[in-house]
Amino acid sequence: MIIPDRSVTSAGSRRVSQEEFISMSREAGTIVLDARSRERFEELHVKGAINLSFPDIALESLRKAIPDKKTRILIYCNNNFLNAEGPFPSKLPSASLNLSTYIALYNYGYRNIYELADTLDLKASKLAFETGRKN
Repeated sequence: MIIPDRSVTSAGSRRVSQEEFISMSREAGTIVLDARSRERFEELHVKGAINLSFPDIALESLRKAIPDKKTRILIYCNNNFLNAEGPFPSKLPSASLNLSTYIALYNYGYRNIYELADTLDLKASKLAFETGRKN
């Protein structure tokens, strides 16, 4: 298994602030990927995100969801949000999905991956959220 260095790239950190995450998400060729369970995703997710539950990340599901490996992928997980135990239950940092999702995508050949670095109070976040099925 290849474990990529997420900290520094030629463009800087792979961990981005809320402001950078929002700005990048609006650019063409970018998707926001939520790897939480379908149930948690439908309860609440970042507006416009697609859901591919972590256990379902595999060759065919990735080909369907993200056919171009050069696509910029923005990821987030439960630990990025406070005061939202229903849709975003707290986990130990070592058990959060960001690292696992990043490594899985990297090992499948995706290299343009960025993760939300901030821990945000859901009510104070500048990110837009929505409920219901998006894909």
